Amino acid sequence: MKELTLNYYNTNAKDFIEGTLNVDMSELRSKFLSYLPQAAHILDAGCGSGRDSLAFKEAGYKVSAIDGSEAMCNQTAELIGQPVRQMIFQEIEDVNLYDGIWACATLLHVPEEDMVDVFRRLSRALKNEGILYASFKYGEFEGERNGRYFSDYTEERFTKLLAHFPELVIVEQGITVDKRPDREEKWLNVIVRKTEEAI
Repeated sequence: MKELTLNYYNTNAKDFIEGTLNVDMSELRSKFLSYLPQAAHILDAGCGSGRDSLAFKEAGYKVSAIDGSEAMCNQTAELIGQPVRQMIFQEIEDVNLYDGIWACATLLHVPEEDMVDVFRRLSRALKNEGILYASFKYGEFEGERNGRYFSDYTEERFTKLLAHFPELVIVEQGITVDKRPDREEKWLNVIVRKTEEAI
């Protein structure tokens, strides 16, 4: 599953970057940033084309970026002028490091069976009162689709996941429509706050 998705992004990097680099995500970024202090340290978890890393950096935030795809890491590193770590979510070992974690259309590639472990790692990487943004294709589907592995989420399914983490509290969620031309897919957007030290 992991290899399937990473191979897709490495093979189709040029087309994916061209299709996502200029998509206007400013409204969702602004919502996320409204919960963060000035000059916050943000982890772009699954940085893809580097679009959001660049926007955060240009707005004066400290940015760390990771991606599982070597091609995406190279693209983002060139775009933002700093190194990008090639790693998957299951390899995150940071502790109390980030004021915010931005996971825009990235955690949707994590199989449900691995999601509790991944969220435990993300929670541990956040500072107390840190903010996590994540977005998922809206629905109940899980499996291979268009050459990648997807785990779709509804509000109910995400609430069930978050029940494993009493320190993580939803502060905002909503449904949006895909920002790309000719795409009408619905997305679940969630903003979560870490309210106390994870155990």
